[in-house]
Amino acid sequence: MKKIFIFLGPPGSGKGTQTSRLADKLSIPHIDTGSLLRKNIEENTPLGIIAKGFIDKGNLAPVEVVAKVIEDRILKPDCANGFILDGFPRSLEQAYELDKIIEHTSFDLKKDALAVYFDIDNDVLIQRLINRRSCPKCGTIYNLLSNPPKIMDYCDICDSKLTLRKDDNEETARARFVTYEKETAPLYDYYKQLGILKELDADRPISDIWESLKEIVFEE
Repeated sequence: MKKIFIFLGPPGSGKGTQTSRLADKLSIPHIDTGSLLRKNIEENTPLGIIAKGFIDKGNLAPVEVVAKVIEDRILKPDCANGFILDGFPRSLEQAYELDKIIEHTSFDLKKDALAVYFDIDNDVLIQRLINRRSCPKCGTIYNLLSNPPKIMDYCDICDSKLTLRKDDNEETARARFVTYEKETAPLYDYYKQLGILKELDADRPISDIWESLKEIVFEE
């Protein structure tokens, strides 16, 4: 299977969990935009230096910088048979940049790409976000309601103490949804018009969502 996967959906809809599972099953890279930017900053790469200059001032890295970071990653040999994008694109502007990047690869957007939209109500997401915990060491994500750790506040994988993101509170979450509706939601129509969009009911247990995702992926 040679495929590009683009996961769409509001913050907290469960994209990250399912993205990691799918990457493991298909043995293709999971490209997490945030982690990729942080890696470039830590390694002091030319793009990392530029991105850090904006981030240190409390601004987002410019679209062209993020796109270049993504392009450099996609062009690596391990992406030749496919990859999964997590956190990119987040706007139509970024989607257009991704189109340009794909033109320089052996992939064809309409033939080789699949966009999966995680559909879920905002009020459900609020509860998910305020109960979300993550491991600062291995990155495993938990939810105190639907997917709690075996020992409260500690990671099942590496036993590190779990943390609550500063922005995982109701006020910040609702503000993030406003931004999402304005900037990211239009991607739904964009990929639907291209004929590569599939919808997924994300208001279910993680295992049920995973089974539905596999059906979508392997029916292609």
